[in-house]
Amino acid sequence: MKTPHIYVIIFGVVLFSWLLTFLVPAGKFSTEEIEYDDGKGGVSTRTVLRQDSFRYAHPLDTEFVFDQLEELQNNPDEMEELAIPEEGLEAVLASGEDELTQEKLDEISLTDDTLYDLYGMKIYDTSKKLHRTARVWGTDDTGGFGFLNFVFEGLTSGDKYGSAVGIAALILVVGGAFGIIMRTGAIEAGIFAFISKTKGLERLALPLLFFAFSFGGATFGMAEEVIPFAMIMVPFVIALGYDSIVAVTVTYVASQIGNGTSWMSPFSVAVAQGIAGVPVLSGATFRLIMWFVVTALSAAYLMVYAEKIRKNPEKSLSYKSDNYFREHIQKTNDENKPFLLGHKLVLVEMLIILMWIVWGVTQKGYYIPEIASQFFVMGLVAGITAVIFNLEGMSINDVASSFQSGASELAGTAIVVGMAKGILLVLGGSDANVASALNTVLHSIGTVLVGAPAWLGAWVMYIFQSLFNLVVTSNSGQAALTMPIMAPLADLVGVPRQIAVLAYQLGSGFMDAFTPVSASLIGVLGVARIEWVKWARFQIKMQGFLFVLGTIFIMIAIAIGLQ
Repeated sequence: MKTPHIYVIIFGVVLFSWLLTFLVPAGKFSTEEIEYDDGKGGVSTRTVLRQDSFRYAHPLDTEFVFDQLEELQNNPDEMEELAIPEEGLEAVLASGEDELTQEKLDEISLTDDTLYDLYGMKIYDTSKKLHRTARVWGTDDTGGFGFLNFVFEGLTSGDKYGSAVGIAALILVVGGAFGIIMRTGAIEAGIFAFISKTKGLERLALPLLFFAFSFGGATFGMAEEVIPFAMIMVPFVIALGYDSIVAVTVTYVASQIGNGTSWMSPFSVAVAQGIAGVPVLSGATFRLIMWFVVTALSAAYLMVYAEKIRKNPEKSLSYKSDNYFREHIQKTNDENKPFLLGHKLVLVEMLIILMWIVWGVTQKGYYIPEIASQFFVMGLVAGITAVIFNLEGMSINDVASSFQSGASELAGTAIVVGMAKGILLVLGGSDANVASALNTVLHSIGTVLVGAPAWLGAWVMYIFQSLFNLVVTSNSGQAALTMPIMAPLADLVGVPRQIAVLAYQLGSGFMDAFTPVSASLIGVLGVARIEWVKWARFQIKMQGFLFVLGTIFIMIAIAIGLQ
């Protein structure tokens, strides 16, 4: 049986998600702004849901609401307190009870949340539960979002600061930049120069690099930033006799293991602890030990696999796709190209800009737009250097065509990013304040845990956070959606909130290395030319290994009463 294409898999998930919305009624939460210590001496704000505010989506009880509006009209003090414009209220009342809609109420500052806080469930006709199901086809301008438009809507959703459109653009720019760099021949020449001078020491590189990328994930939440490193590591690792799966594991998987066991990540632990009301960066000693142990054991797991592939390359799931890199490497080896000054300058320039990126991300808060710009500079400078030093006979036109071919090779990956985002849109989106099937699922899972033993409650939280990450891959977004429910639920089950945070970070971190919805993972697999299905066949075993490690540390945390 032929392996299904990643597009086929995602479309199947989209179709399943769409059908699920017919079965699961939509629900929503009220939200609020909270402040929390960001772990750097500052205070950040975050919009989170209110755990006790869940309600199903019901039609408006227009008769009850209309009566309350008439009473409000006679209470100018309350109107002023609620910022309700007098003329607007008069217009709504003049249109009559039959024309009353939530949209009209929103225009006069009487949002669903405001009405719910004032009158509770009385504002709804609770005899009916509403479903929020996308049309088969449609757009916002033609009757509403249709699930067959999930690719376009997914690609254009959000903004350039980390949403699908920003990440897709970053992937294209990074692909173009590395198209130029690969054309110069600097990476292949540098790899052979390194190997020739470090005979017998190459195997030490993998565990050291694994720890380095894990540390990056633990300290500053490294994710999208791994993509360019993977472009360098894939040919390097294959030249050492391994495969591209090893390269992705030593870079991206390592970073997500670091993220999942972090003691200080500002995008996961700090956010989750702030929302849960736990002192930010507390429990750091336990997490530091956990990070070291899990990283060391995972690196050992990788080395066992890597040595098996080095001895029998044909056993690799990516053996055929790796031929692309082997042919490039073999061509360079056969031609015995010298490691020229121009090659060295290109690699030094790459190193400087990669250091600039790390500094910008950790010290200046650089993100998608800045990183994309930095990689464009990297490609441009490499291209100019290649022209000046006549590397591979490159001309200015060759620089431009190399950028084009590099970007085109990752165009399919960029589309996957939008398709994956489309899954979330079909489920109703990740906004807790907008009625969706996803909110109902979130609430239902939470209520199941009430009354469970502490150890079982913590373990089920871990499982739930892992599964929830299959849909919502943003660490901070997952924290904002789940921790307001899981934190008070932990109190009811007898689990310290610190352990609820631990279950969150382990679940969201490890699963990021597996889920096809992760834009970062798909980007890395794209540059490594690995099909997600083949990656999943390898990763599912490692996920089982990581899940066991996560379970052990959660049980240890329960046993010692981690606070």
